[in-house]
Amino acid sequence: MLGPVVVGVDGTPSSLVAVEVAAREAERRGVGLRLAHALGRGAGDTPPGVAPWDPDGAAGRARMNCVLRAAEGRARREVPGLAISWDVLVGEPAAVLECAGRDAALTVVGSSPIRRRGVPRPSVGRLLGARGRGPVLVVRGRLVAGGPVVLVDGGAPADRAAAEFAFLEAAGRGTDLVVLTPRRGHPRDGEALAPDLRTAHPDVAVRPRRVRGGTRRALAEASAGAQLVVVSARPRSGALGAALNAASGWSALRHARCPVALVPAAAR
Repeated sequence: MLGPVVVGVDGTPSSLVAVEVAAREAERRGVGLRLAHALGRGAGDTPPGVAPWDPDGAAGRARMNCVLRAAEGRARREVPGLAISWDVLVGEPAAVLECAGRDAALTVVGSSPIRRRGVPRPSVGRLLGARGRGPVLVVRGRLVAGGPVVLVDGGAPADRAAAEFAFLEAAGRGTDLVVLTPRRGHPRDGEALAPDLRTAHPDVAVRPRRVRGGTRRALAEASAGAQLVVVSARPRSGALGAALNAASGWSALRHARCPVALVPAAAR
């Protein structure tokens, strides 16, 4: 059984748009919606005698409730009757959402960068994509109804999970799948991609598109009228402990003009 769709809520306009998208995703999957709000403090900072879920006392509790009520209202306006739950968790947003999303059908976040003392840091979506265990949907760009799903096919065996996700999304949305191949001399093209997946989804029309210029330009062009871009989030060593494939993941998060789904190799 699929878990709920989890969405990060912080009260920003970006997160409220993410709530609306997450509500529609939950409805489409037939699951509930879980609103997750992170308190960016460690449990060790909680004053004595104050519950760990409320380090700021009554004022903090009222503020959190206001943010979550507003988010719930947006979700219910989008999808009346949707089952919605709340969670307030202590920790950095990416770490909190990583934990909350371990049993989730999908984790949804906005695209606003994190700021600490005025200095921008990697977005929650980027951090989750680097170390998360399930698919992450980063809501950015235009929300286009009726466009195709775009799969960035890196050609590695680790990309199969992303291909599976892309086929399921295209089938569920009733649209075509554009396969964007970012490397010259790739041994496969879109028509040969995952024959068993094509057999399992005969109604999905696959449209191959080989990149003939830079990946950034190809992503921007392919995503301009798309509903969704799907890329594989392949871990590798680095300052964050993991990172996405630079040729697709980071480029998609920076240059795609529509929402981006980051799919770890282990996601199904």
